[in-house]
Amino acid sequence: MFIYRTKLPPTGESKGEEMANAIKNAETGLTEKQTALVEHLVANGGTIKRAAEVAGYKEGESGRVSASKALALPKVQAYMMQRVRDELGVKATLAVHQVAKLSMTAKSEYVQLEASKDILDRAGLKAPDKHMHLVAGDIKVNIDLG
Repeated sequence: MFIYRTKLPPTGESKGEEMANAIKNAETGLTEKQTALVEHLVANGGTIKRAAEVAGYKEGESGRVSASKALALPKVQAYMMQRVRDELGVKATLAVHQVAKLSMTAKSEYVQLEASKDILDRAGLKAPDKHMHLVAGDIKVNIDLG
């Protein structure tokens, strides 16, 4: 990971805050605050206002607005989607183990059956769907016995 500094236009913040905003990750192109904002939202959820405060944006409405504008940037959105995919990948692994555990150790046979069917379904071995076919319209049957 490489870090480089860029010169940003003055925003009324102190020199230290300007420098914190100016430090960018060369890989993502995001500032430290933008990265912290995304990391907090992905890890904890919650409101943009709370994530903005944790990430170091100004407190109150101005911080929320700044964070909202940052989240609208394409590079920030791309980073957030990547982090969400990463997080889901980790959670999916845990979910697979939980379903497998339920299929073997659940107290209820119904839960064991449903977990087992879910495993088979996800492995591509789903039972065929049963369909009831309804025919609309008139059906006439003539039987000539003579």
